[in-house]
Amino acid sequence: MKQTEQEFLKSLDDKLWKAADKLRANLDAANYKHVVLGLIFLKYVSDAFEERQEELLEQFKDENDDVYYLPPEDCDDEEDYQQALLEELEVLDYYREANVFWVPKPARWNTLKEKAVLPVGSVLWQDDAGNDVKMRSVSWLIDNALEEIEQNNPKLKGILNRISQYQLENEKLLGLINTFSDTSFTKPVFGGEKLSLQSKDILGHVYEYFLGQFALAEGKQGGQYYTPKSIVTLIVEMLEPYSGRVYDPAMGSGGFFVSSDKFIEEHAKEQHYDPSEQKKHISVYGQESNPTTWRLAAMNMAIRGIDFNFGKKNADTFLNDQHPDLRADFVMANPPFNMKDWWSESLAEDSRWKYGTPPKSNANFAWMQHMIHHLAPTGSMALLLANGSMSSNTNNEGEIRKRLVEEDLVECMVALPGQLFTNTQIPACIWLLTKDKANGLVRNEKKRDRRKELLFIDARNLGFMRDRVLRDLAIEDIAKIVNTFRRWQRGDGYEDVKGFCKAASLDEIKKHDFMLTPGRYVGAQEQKEDDEPFAEKMARLTGQLRDQFASSDELKAEIMRNLKGLGYE
Repeated sequence: MKQTEQEFLKSLDDKLWKAADKLRANLDAANYKHVVLGLIFLKYVSDAFEERQEELLEQFKDENDDVYYLPPEDCDDEEDYQQALLEELEVLDYYREANVFWVPKPARWNTLKEKAVLPVGSVLWQDDAGNDVKMRSVSWLIDNALEEIEQNNPKLKGILNRISQYQLENEKLLGLINTFSDTSFTKPVFGGEKLSLQSKDILGHVYEYFLGQFALAEGKQGGQYYTPKSIVTLIVEMLEPYSGRVYDPAMGSGGFFVSSDKFIEEHAKEQHYDPSEQKKHISVYGQESNPTTWRLAAMNMAIRGIDFNFGKKNADTFLNDQHPDLRADFVMANPPFNMKDWWSESLAEDSRWKYGTPPKSNANFAWMQHMIHHLAPTGSMALLLANGSMSSNTNNEGEIRKRLVEEDLVECMVALPGQLFTNTQIPACIWLLTKDKANGLVRNEKKRDRRKELLFIDARNLGFMRDRVLRDLAIEDIAKIVNTFRRWQRGDGYEDVKGFCKAASLDEIKKHDFMLTPGRYVGAQEQKEDDEPFAEKMARLTGQLRDQFASSDELKAEIMRNLKGLGYE
């Protein structure tokens, strides 16, 4: 992305977040995201609709367009012709054929902006029966728009969260509408330069930024629907989901699907493929138990134009699998760590527990086996789990891990740095498994035979502190891990690096009692050689310490003099 585009998006983030954050004085952090994200969604679908209208209008007037051209001579005069064009723009099929959501007039952004300033009781429009529809409140106006969009787009049925329940003042909502209106989501200009960003890219970016900010604001609760962007990117880059079925059984707000979509787009351009054509080869499936989060994910997909199947409803993945027959090419998830309250006696003889019944007090290996169950014969998967999953031997976990290793399903283990998550300080790791270590293709690159071998990566020392609490992975950190994994997979110049990565045989793993903690295998990082003689180094450091003590004494004396001057003894 160009520097000017990055600056534009940052300024947009700051401006919109500043406006949205004013709602925090009136609403809990867990609730005000629904108001803001609902408005973002309305702005997006309206912008996309208007863009399609502009395209159609040009085609209607283009006499070289054999499909859409409307000859002026078919009308009595210019006024009649303009009216015919307007009527043709309201044909629903023109929008559905371009995968654009149909937005009825009451739901269009210009209607919201125009009607939101009217006093309560004003006549807004007439319904299909000819009855006057009167203004009730701005929140009712927004809810009506969401209702209209749901009714006209079956894919969105039941996923748009209404906002009247939050009882916000008209002025607060009007301020948000005006702020969003005063932003160029289409054909943006920044610093006098026209940008090539599309409205879908801009609003998708804003939506993702807001999800991250809301997760930070909500703390522990926010982590239930949001996985840090760097971790999602790392997993997607390691799995390389170019084509096939992608599944997330604990999808949250759908971050893995968004990242997969971006992965295809970026790498297709690098290799001179048409991204839109390549995306046709990907289909996404997800499941989420929380009804609010399920809606967030669906909105996230709709904003980006990603076709999705999230089941008929929100549901418990273990007790009500929405995709029982799915065998996915790529499975990726960040389920709740060490989830305790998950077991039901109906799961006792479940066919998913092929490698052993998971403990009733911890769902880690239940998630693991659920994902393996849904893997295609050549599928690969990545799973974020607490570090304890790599070494625990309690309640059958050690036996399940042993079976997974002996069946040669585990491909790579990555130990992550601490402090990556908003909702937990528990250290985490990434499990990468595959049903086909013998070969496999990524585009035209063949993977080597990796049977009876497992890669360990210790990334605990990577990353940087974003603030006093949260750590993050830089682009360079992600690249280091991904490139190490790919070189090992392809046999392209991979070498063990002490303290960072190690390719271990199954025999070595057996010697460690099937413990999969990378630190056991990669060893300690090599220290740089120190050529300075010990006596000289000791004298130098002692001198430095003496100087620092002297400086400390001087500083203490200066502070005491200042305090005395202020009347304090």
